[in-house]
Amino acid sequence: MEIFGRPVASYPRDALRGRVAVVMQKAQLFGGTIRSNLLWGNKDATDADLWAALETAQAADFVRAKPLGLDEPVEQGGRNLSGGQKQRISIARALMKHAPILILDDSVSAVDTKTERTILDNLKKREGLTTILIAHRISTVEQMDKIVFVEDGEVHAVGKHEDLYRTCTAYRKMVDLQKLEEEAGEE
Repeated sequence: MEIFGRPVASYPRDALRGRVAVVMQKAQLFGGTIRSNLLWGNKDATDADLWAALETAQAADFVRAKPLGLDEPVEQGGRNLSGGQKQRISIARALMKHAPILILDDSVSAVDTKTERTILDNLKKREGLTTILIAHRISTVEQMDKIVFVEDGEVHAVGKHEDLYRTCTAYRKMVDLQKLEEEAGEE
């Protein structure tokens, strides 16, 4: 496998880590403030940089609504924030790193589908950013440029949603099952 035209194994570990930012499903925030959490991504960032990352991550509105804004306290682990707020701040922090590869490991699972779609659309607009999205919801991955469908630890198919739905029985079954579950939940 290659990254930036070079075999992955040829990179020193630290050099490769410097080119990748990761956001996990269970957001890890530190005691301090929203600002101090974002600065973990880039200690030299300006307020304008912080707000731009928060806008991309769909977190700017709720941060502005806090009495102290960027200086609003964050309890250890983000206990005083909702799951979606923690995920969005974690995404913004990862963007502060300016890494060319962003891995989102089911890290939009705690936001509603409209917010999720806006975050993903915003990430697509960032030049020079490759986003790898790990997700369980089909609605999350339907619009991706390339889907790698993994089942039981094995790659079953690679392609766009429409192609996979048409050609991969296991993918089609999963999509149909999720749609049935969504419909049953709406009743």
